[in-house]
Amino acid sequence: MTEFTGFPSRMTFTPVPNLVFSSLLPQITDIAELKVLLHIFEIIYPKKGSLKFTSLNEMLGNAGLVNDLTGQAKDILPEALAALVKKGILLTLPVKTGTAADQIYLFNNETNRLSIERLLKGEMVLPGLSAEKPATVPAEAPADIFTLYEQNIGILTPLIADELREAVKQYPEGWIREAVKEAVSLNKRNWRYIARILEHWATEGRDDGTHRGNLKKNTDPDKFIKGRYGHMVQR
Repeated sequence: MTEFTGFPSRMTFTPVPNLVFSSLLPQITDIAELKVLLHIFEIIYPKKGSLKFTSLNEMLGNAGLVNDLTGQAKDILPEALAALVKKGILLTLPVKTGTAADQIYLFNNETNRLSIERLLKGEMVLPGLSAEKPATVPAEAPADIFTLYEQNIGILTPLIADELREAVKQYPEGWIREAVKEAVSLNKRNWRYIARILEHWATEGRDDGTHRGNLKKNTDPDKFIKGRYGHMVQR
């Protein structure tokens, strides 16, 4: 390996959000995932247009990325991308270029989530690409509430993990799953909204006839209002 000789006086830059350093780096322990994430910033940033994305085939053709993955990109890259999607950092959508299958990747933000919905509904078109509906996922629930949150809402921060642990102590697990489902259906993908749904069910009962009497013992309906995270959940 050639020794680095220092930064030149003039060079180009790729912006990286501060959130990467404060929230994402603690979650990424695999060096391949980190390399892939940084290369995606580099690939996507210079692109024009309102919807910026990269694709699996584009990344496999990126010499810098392939070299960083020690020449095993065809094996390592899909695994790293899948891990970044599971962590809620990236969004993905299967597409076709003509008859060739590919997969596009976007950063997980509200604009891109809405864009994927529009692509699937046919309300938005990507030049040269046709969106494919993702493969049907079995109906069984994820193994735990943390997985449920990551798959449907977003990044599981330490603060949110603490909130979920407290919620499991206070509410039936089925309530939490249904609250997440309702938040997703309304495109309100945040813990504050889910907590408000649970609080409402705890105090007013549910429309399906499940009443607050079915809550676990020692439930305080105002748990998420009066607690240390109360500033996040306003009535």
